[in-house]
Amino acid sequence: MKVLIVGGGGREHAIASALLRDERVSELVCAPGNGGIAKLARCVPVKATDIEGQVALALEEKPDLVVVAPDDPLAMGLVDRLTEKGIRAFGPNAAAAQIEASKSFAKSLMEKYGIPTAACGVFDDAESARAYVKEKGAPIVVKADGLALGKGVTVASTVEEALEAVDSAFGGAFGAAGSRVVIEECLFGPEVSMLCFTDGKSIKTMVPSQDHKRVFDGDKGPNTGGMGAVSPVPCYTEEIHDRCVKEIFEPTVAAMNAEGCTFKGVLYCGLMLTENGPKVIEYNCRFGDPETQVVLPRLESSLLEIMLAITEERLSEVDVVWDKGACVTVVLASGGYPGKYQTGFEISGIEEAEKAGGLVFHAGTKAGENGAVLTSGGRVLAVSAKADDLDSALANAYAAAEKIDFEGKHFRTDIGCHAK
Repeated sequence: MKVLIVGGGGREHAIASALLRDERVSELVCAPGNGGIAKLARCVPVKATDIEGQVALALEEKPDLVVVAPDDPLAMGLVDRLTEKGIRAFGPNAAAAQIEASKSFAKSLMEKYGIPTAACGVFDDAESARAYVKEKGAPIVVKADGLALGKGVTVASTVEEALEAVDSAFGGAFGAAGSRVVIEECLFGPEVSMLCFTDGKSIKTMVPSQDHKRVFDGDKGPNTGGMGAVSPVPCYTEEIHDRCVKEIFEPTVAAMNAEGCTFKGVLYCGLMLTENGPKVIEYNCRFGDPETQVVLPRLESSLLEIMLAITEERLSEVDVVWDKGACVTVVLASGGYPGKYQTGFEISGIEEAEKAGGLVFHAGTKAGENGAVLTSGGRVLAVSAKADDLDSALANAYAAAEKIDFEGKHFRTDIGCHAK
């Protein structure tokens, strides 16, 4: 089978690697791909957000399956357009992708159907939002309503910081994504990412993972797209899982059905395990990044078969099996990320890291001259490693990460600090 993957980051590299474990995958095409994905797939320089370009590419390539991985093309309706053309596509349609593309939609959904989440207010102007912040006080969370590359959230420890976040959003820092703002109470407890396969009828949960959003050790500095992740998460017990299934996962899928927005694909639930029980921090409409880089290496079943089953609404017939071990990923970023950073630096040590047992997923890389690999983004590589237990996986991941070098290389040294 020929599979076309839309996207070009570490998540897509992990998806490509997982798909190739099924011998039925005879050809992979990726648009736009990156320097690492190019070793697994034929990369075509079409941007993920170029909807008409992606449709034209699919019509030309005639893949048996298109996997739409990033949030933007999902929200922009790429799956809808492909389906209209008779092309099988994996991922939610635009109506279902609202669960991530609009935080106000998600909050309204949870409030209407009694899904546990933080209390909040939704505002379309800075004056009202500022008044709400002053009334509620700090700590408080300010979120741009739309898609902001994982950077539209400010957990403000002071009222002044929250007011700055409000002014920044309405001042255009996130473009149209910040034209509406959601302000939430600040929840406390361990954070867990739970991803679920669903065809709108049944749900198959993945193994839990835990992301590390802040750029510096000790959870300091600005939020990023993610600096590393671990799986499993010791505090996420079977008892908590059963409660999440009954109170969050199943009700969310049912709520989307009731709203006429049937969700088919990967539903990501960002959870806070509070003293009053698990609550939803956010939904995503796709595989998380870098969570995918620790979850998919633990998948023993065929990812291709799961995706096909979801498109055919027969997920209940598929066994989804996970290994009993652990996986850790450490993100190597460009110096200055998530602010301004330089690119074009040559990367060394990737082969040595892989020989040491690392699974090196390329995020922001491109091919240079004479086989060189160059940096091309903020998050450059996600270095993953597996082991029988979390401590060993952490040691393996860091040992592999240390073998890789490029100018400005930055990474957190405390990934897994919340899983101890």
